[in-house]
Amino acid sequence: MSTHRPFPEYVTVDYGLGRGESAADYPALEAKLERGVEVVRRALSQYERPAVMWTGGKDSSLVLYLVQQVCAEDDHEVPPVVFIDHHQHFPEVLAFVERWADRWPLDLVYARNADPAFDQYEPGDDIPVAELTARNQRELARTEFEGDTFRFTADSLGGNHLLKTVALNDAITEHEFDGIFSGVRWDEQEARANETFFSPRHDTEKYPPHDRVHPILQFDERALWDAMWGFVVPDAVEGWPEGHIPESAEDLAGFSAEDLPVSPKYFEGFRSLGTEAGSAKSSDAPAWLQDLEGTTEREGRAQDKEGLMERLRDLGYM
Repeated sequence: MSTHRPFPEYVTVDYGLGRGESAADYPALEAKLERGVEVVRRALSQYERPAVMWTGGKDSSLVLYLVQQVCAEDDHEVPPVVFIDHHQHFPEVLAFVERWADRWPLDLVYARNADPAFDQYEPGDDIPVAELTARNQRELARTEFEGDTFRFTADSLGGNHLLKTVALNDAITEHEFDGIFSGVRWDEQEARANETFFSPRHDTEKYPPHDRVHPILQFDERALWDAMWGFVVPDAVEGWPEGHIPESAEDLAGFSAEDLPVSPKYFEGFRSLGTEAGSAKSSDAPAWLQDLEGTTEREGRAQDKEGLMERLRDLGYM
C-alpha cells in the first residue's frame, strides 16, 4: 500500500493544454516565449510548493530564466531549484551549477539516492544487488532487472531509475513539492511528443503525486538558442553587446566563459548533456552553430540509444 499523500485538491489546471500541438504551432520566437510565460504564471498561481528541475543544461536553464522573470514581475519568491546528482556529471557542469546558483542566487536542493553502496563504489563498477538497501532492491525490481550485480551507471534503465528518478521522488516527498517545472520539449524525443503543458503524475503506487509543468514544450533547438543569446545571456550579463552570438569560446566580447549562464560544454560541441561517460559531442563547433535542423540533437546520449525513454518515463523519469 502506498504511503504517499494524495494530490492536493487546490490545484485546478488544464491538463489538456497543448494536446495535439507541436512547435510548428508557435512559429515565432515571441509566441513561444509568450506561451512559456503564460504557463509559468499560471503554475505559480496554482502550486503552493513548486520547484524547478535544473540540470545546468540549456533547456532547464531557459525554464529557470522564465520562472525568474515571472517571479520578478509578479513579486513571487523564486522556487527551490532541484539538481539531481547522479554521481556522473561533467566537472564543468557541476562547477557551472554551483557558480550560477550562488550568483543568482538560488535555493539549490541536491537530490541524491542516499544508498551507502554508492559511496563505496566508483561509477562503472558492478555492485552486488544484495549490497543495495532493501528499498533500492525493490525499486530495481520495478525495472524488471535480472542479475546478481548492478552496473553503477545512470545510462541504463535500472541505473537511471535509481540514480535519477528515485532521487527526484525522494526530494519531492521530503519537501512536499506539488508542481515541478521541467525543460522537456516536444521535438526533443519521440516519447515526449504528446506531452501537455501541465502533466499529472498522480499515481501513488508509482511516485509521490505531483504535476510536471512544461513551459518550453513549444521550443525547438534553434529557437532555444535564439532565446538564450537574445534574452537569457543579455539579461544575466550586464554590458553584453546586443545581437552578439559568439563563434567560439574566445569570441566573448571581452567577457569570460564563467561570466555567461551557458554551460561551457556547449562551446566544446556538445548539444545534449547527460552523464560524462554517456554523452558525446556532435562536432567541434559550438552547439548553436551546428546543423540543428539536419542532425539529431540527442544522438550522443547513451540512454537514448538503448530506446529506454518510454519505460523510464513510466517509472517517473522526465
